[in-house]
Amino acid sequence: MEKTAVAKLVIITGMSGAGKTIAVQSLEDLGFFCVDNLPPVLIPKFAELIESSNGKIGKVALVIDLRGREFFTALAESLHYLREHYTISFEILFLDATDNVLVQRYKESRRRHPLAPEGLPLEGIKLERRLLEELKGMASQVIDTSSLKPAKLKEKIVSRFTNTGHRSFSVNVTSFGYKYGIPIDADLIFDCRFLPNPHYVEHLRPNTGQNPEVYDYVMKWPETQTFLSKLLDMLHYLLPMYEKEGKSQLVVGIGCTGGKHRSVAIAEYLGKMLGNSDTEVVRVSHRDSERDRH
Repeated sequence: MEKTAVAKLVIITGMSGAGKTIAVQSLEDLGFFCVDNLPPVLIPKFAELIESSNGKIGKVALVIDLRGREFFTALAESLHYLREHYTISFEILFLDATDNVLVQRYKESRRRHPLAPEGLPLEGIKLERRLLEELKGMASQVIDTSSLKPAKLKEKIVSRFTNTGHRSFSVNVTSFGYKYGIPIDADLIFDCRFLPNPHYVEHLRPNTGQNPEVYDYVMKWPETQTFLSKLLDMLHYLLPMYEKEGKSQLVVGIGCTGGKHRSVAIAEYLGKMLGNSDTEVVRVSHRDSERDRH
């Protein structure tokens, strides 16, 4: 008989200083039973306790970070053991931020990085990023907290985990400008800088790709229509594959030079065309569209 998940397990991990404390506090507010700094080797034993509770413990969050780095080699084996022997469904939430932001947070808090207690914070951050690279690839969701205030991060966590019983696959389409850097939490990146640029049309320049005139300008070109046809064909193939693999969220980045015109229009178009399934939620955001507006 096929196993039915009776409990939800969220593993919170990521870069030190990226917001794991806020994440676990947010899940506590949602009724999760939370354990901080659990060694990965103890995950199967903890899963046994959850199942033996006869449903009394239904939502659990575990924080795992590099304070227990000597146990990290056992994480993959522990998660595989969970899949094979328990009915608990689990996912990994990875919190990240840019090196510059993490350094600034350490300076403001006057804390020492756990991997560089006697050295510079940046040394510990770079080492930690290398150690966590594989784990980040295993994550069901990656949240970049670089530009998120605590309240906004809590809002994202609450929005994601409020209805844990309803399995949905969310697609986040975000436009960005290459001159401001690539979003570090993007799973797929598509470059539309080859398209005709409204920036060079004087009366269109002040507006963004959400403006009807700018949107129509971007869309009217044959190369735009060819690009969108091929891009949609690829995404319609990929999205069910990611969902089948167990991924709960996909972040699609659409980039142009400044993130104001072409990428915004393309992201808006994808937001309209994707999300035909009842279990698929599509959100559109524009990271850089307002940066140069006065």
